Amino acid sequence: MKKMKKLLALLLSALMLLVLVAGCGTESEEPAPADESSAPSGEEPSGEEPSGDDGEIVELTWYMVGNGMPENYDAWKANLDTYLEEKIGVHLNVHVVGWGDWDGRRSTIVSTNEPYDIMFTNLGTFSSDVKIGAFEDITELVQSVTPDLYSAVDEDYWRAVSIDGKIYGVPTLKDVSVTQYFVWDKALAEKYNPDYESLNTLESLTETLTAMKDGENISPFILSREGLSAVTMDYDAMGTGLPPIGVNYNDESATVVSVFEQEDVMSKLSTLHEWYEAGIINADAATLAEAPQYRACFVAQGWPYAAVTTWGPNMGVDATAVQWGNTYLSNDTVQGSVSCIANSSAHPDKALQLLELVNTDSYVRDALFYGLEGENFEYVEAEDGTQRVHKLNNDWPMAGYTQGSFFNVTMLDDTDYNQYDEVAALNDAAIVSPLLGFVFDTSSLSNELSSCMEIWQRYKAELLTGTMDPATGVPQMMDELRSAGFDELMAEAQAQIDAFIAG
Repeated sequence: MKKMKKLLALLLSALMLLVLVAGCGTESEEPAPADESSAPSGEEPSGEEPSGDDGEIVELTWYMVGNGMPENYDAWKANLDTYLEEKIGVHLNVHVVGWGDWDGRRSTIVSTNEPYDIMFTNLGTFSSDVKIGAFEDITELVQSVTPDLYSAVDEDYWRAVSIDGKIYGVPTLKDVSVTQYFVWDKALAEKYNPDYESLNTLESLTETLTAMKDGENISPFILSREGLSAVTMDYDAMGTGLPPIGVNYNDESATVVSVFEQEDVMSKLSTLHEWYEAGIINADAATLAEAPQYRACFVAQGWPYAAVTTWGPNMGVDATAVQWGNTYLSNDTVQGSVSCIANSSAHPDKALQLLELVNTDSYVRDALFYGLEGENFEYVEAEDGTQRVHKLNNDWPMAGYTQGSFFNVTMLDDTDYNQYDEVAALNDAAIVSPLLGFVFDTSSLSNELSSCMEIWQRYKAELLTGTMDPATGVPQMMDELRSAGFDELMAEAQAQIDAFIAG
């Protein structure tokens, strides 16, 4: 075909431009199936030729957030590129942007259409970036080019990253649901209530926390100015970022309500206020910028074994966790980490093939999660004959949750318990929001939403720390919210939800 094109170019120079355009497009309308496109570099699969499978190595660029670029990046890249070249014919350029710089850098990349192929995205920007056309619609491509990736992701998760029925990202397979836990200093919990594991409501903690306060002369439930946001954990805020509006996860009718006026939320707020008045909560909670590492009791989102791997070590004590409430799955929980492909990417098929490897191939996943084999980690054999990872240092700065599945990461050699089994079980048992896949379009009420957000921010710290009496504070806040257009937001949300449910 190529020789014929050259011959035509020589004989019919007037038609040369048309021939080149017809024969040298950068994208194929019908991508090759995954089993063909995984041929080694330089080997052309049969059928229509996808981008990069003509023997040329495709360079992909991936932006993610973390602790900055690895010091051994060049060696790490060279090692991984060798593997990726053989598998799917690509090389990978990773840009790890520091946490403090991420928001500004991400915004610049998207707004200026800076070249990239894959970008870490989350619920704060996902929908808005889709609306401005930043990301590729991968609905058809992910199923035809990467069927293993498509089948590895639960249908509910795909719905959570869909807008108007089209898929715009690959959700990270991790704790895509959300579960809250009471985290205790285990020694203190056992000292003041041997039956502490039966305490699974906020109100039920009062007696034990009071005993701790009196016996240890401490405020056992320290809060920062962010407060206890989990008081609204039973409500889907529809991606608005405005907790006072929402739909109860357990309400199949999907009725929009004023969340802080609901009896269950008011009860929790009242308990917090009682704790604040009694000294269980620290007096400076509403102004404290950051809570200390050690707290006798606090609430955190995660899974039980995190008390052993994270919460306890962070506090410097043995910790234990008791589940508080239900496990929920929503757009927001799934969109905590999404990999999106640039709408301007020349090789969306190759970007998806890379993400398929990240989510199904442990060698690629370990390289992103742990770093360079032989320098950051090494593979060892466990007593049961399985392969494990032994970390040689803690220098790897990439944030694992921004990349891909946690369920194909090789276990460390210093543990005989796979905590991600707990995560998978929680995901499977999660109550699914009736609004999964629904996107609230607030464009017609952007001024009202902005005003309501400003009012909420003024009340947030004092209400969520118990500093303010909710009996007077909530009515006062709601009066201001309603004056700013809160009821109009509720009505518009309900109308859109009704249309969404009706199909």
